[in-house]
Amino acid sequence: MDWLISETLDIGDRFDKHLARRLPEMSRSRLQDLIKGGHATLNGKPAKAGATLRSGDAVSLMVPDVAEVEIKAQNIPLTILYEDTDIVVLDKASGLVVHPAEGNPDGTLVNALLHHIGDLSGIGGEMRPGIVHRLDKDTSGCMVVAKHDIAHRRLTEAFSERRISKIYLAVVNGVPKEESGRIQTSIGRHPVDRKRMSNLLDGAGKDAVTEWKRLAVDQGCALIQCRLLTGRTHQIRVHMRESLQCAILGDPIYANPAKQRVQVPRLMLHAWKLSFNHPIHDQPLAFVAKLPTEFEGWMNCVQG
Repeated sequence: MDWLISETLDIGDRFDKHLARRLPEMSRSRLQDLIKGGHATLNGKPAKAGATLRSGDAVSLMVPDVAEVEIKAQNIPLTILYEDTDIVVLDKASGLVVHPAEGNPDGTLVNALLHHIGDLSGIGGEMRPGIVHRLDKDTSGCMVVAKHDIAHRRLTEAFSERRISKIYLAVVNGVPKEESGRIQTSIGRHPVDRKRMSNLLDGAGKDAVTEWKRLAVDQGCALIQCRLLTGRTHQIRVHMRESLQCAILGDPIYANPAKQRVQVPRLMLHAWKLSFNHPIHDQPLAFVAKLPTEFEGWMNCVQG
């Protein structure tokens, strides 16, 4: 597709912002990938995302065909909290991988959703249809899934602009000295252990913000409520381990099993509450994922 820059609104705008406004059906991450891949040109040359547009500039965008990958629909039980023609909100079980990948070609949430719904938003790519955000395999709790591209794009923007509230519960090994706090670091891939994420210095990594509050203490461990203001990979797990020096119980990557005060059968991290405005109708929605059995005793300490 080709067009010329002529509108006053577009003149002086960044190239990537112009594409996002002109092509609202495409996610920003998808557009960034097209720019980086050289599929978007400005006056016949590969464009940079931050290029400034001028009157008369010629823009061209070539969207390559998506390679077909067959993902099997599988009848895997799901706990649906809400569903309409635009979105599905569900309570993901601990141990369920969100999308197919090398080593997990099936038996994932996406396979289950394809059986339940039949078709999903394609913006996320052929391996992640409908997936707006993700939970780690061993994390349970609330997730929202988009059924079509418009819902996907608007939800993605809401996450990016921090208009979605995400509250988690975590049981950590040890007791933080403070009762509450706010952690703000830069998180990126660990320089040595590539399976881990880590707080990085000197501005490397991506901004990560977690607000936390201690709810209960028992057996030298603590129940922590975490409110995510960003959504970085392993964010809560890194902030608990590296910033509070209290790894989440049952964490196979960040916890030391020999030092755990309490033995647990799973990662003790649960996406408890999720609230946002509906991507199409804009009405407020709020959801609570039922506490897993492993968390009930800890919540009884709070209520008692």
